Amino acid sequence: MSKKSVSLVLGSGGARGLAHVGVIKWLEENDFEIKSISGCSMGALIGGFYAAGRLDNYVEWIKNIDILDMLKLLDFKGSGGFVSGEALMKKMEDLAGNPLIEDLEIKFTAVATNIDEEKEVWMNKGRLLEAIRASISLPLFFTPYSRNGSLLVDGSVLNPVPIAPSFNDSTDLTIAVNLSGEALSEPPLKKENNGSSFSKKIQEYMNKLSMPESIAKEDGMHIVANKSFETMQGSVARMKLAAYPPDIEITIPRNLCSMFEFTRAKEIIEYGYKITKETLEKHEALTSQDDTKE
Repeated sequence: MSKKSVSLVLGSGGARGLAHVGVIKWLEENDFEIKSISGCSMGALIGGFYAAGRLDNYVEWIKNIDILDMLKLLDFKGSGGFVSGEALMKKMEDLAGNPLIEDLEIKFTAVATNIDEEKEVWMNKGRLLEAIRASISLPLFFTPYSRNGSLLVDGSVLNPVPIAPSFNDSTDLTIAVNLSGEALSEPPLKKENNGSSFSKKIQEYMNKLSMPESIAKEDGMHIVANKSFETMQGSVARMKLAAYPPDIEITIPRNLCSMFEFTRAKEIIEYGYKITKETLEKHEALTSQDDTKE
């Protein structure tokens, strides 16, 4: 039996994007062949690592990361409270190298937003890490990425689930992973009660760095801004998916975890695997019923 070819669309959503790893793992184990990937933000990062054949390196690292490791990657730039991303991208280069996108075995497109021209930017050529850095540029957290004289920010500003780059693919299925699904009444993962929330730790870290008091106080503002951004992102995702429905949508609830809970990688990856299994098995059952009726 030949494998089904897949165009995989990986959406944005901070730490929830680790669920993409579980999605990919289940597809690989069940005779699906991923032929192309389009992604933005964490979807671009996970998809880029997979297309480069280095996803295992990233998973091994992220599963063992702790709060201190995360804080070491926060290289604040000037007095604005923005993270330059240089330390993070140096770590990503250690894990993945920096190949050309056109040399990857899997077709790959990272999506960012050009805030000068108010349009999407599809990056399917050039250095992989530059495309990832542009796509993960979360407003009010990372500094925008400068490319060809334009400022690029997170692709999810305009397209949190970038299906359009897959339109010309000759694959059996387009599978999209939406990380902005409806919140469940009971969060899928139990809340941690160890007092090690990201927001608390980041404030402590900024205080230790003797940063201006105004920045530390703005921590609460950034939390509100991130929640507002996620609300907008969810609304845009619903509109995009309604306009361009994929063959299969895998939906991750937006309350799976907070945007920065990367220290829960193992649980989030396992949830992605579980929900992919449930979604694809349900799709297969419905397809079989339709075939029987015919």
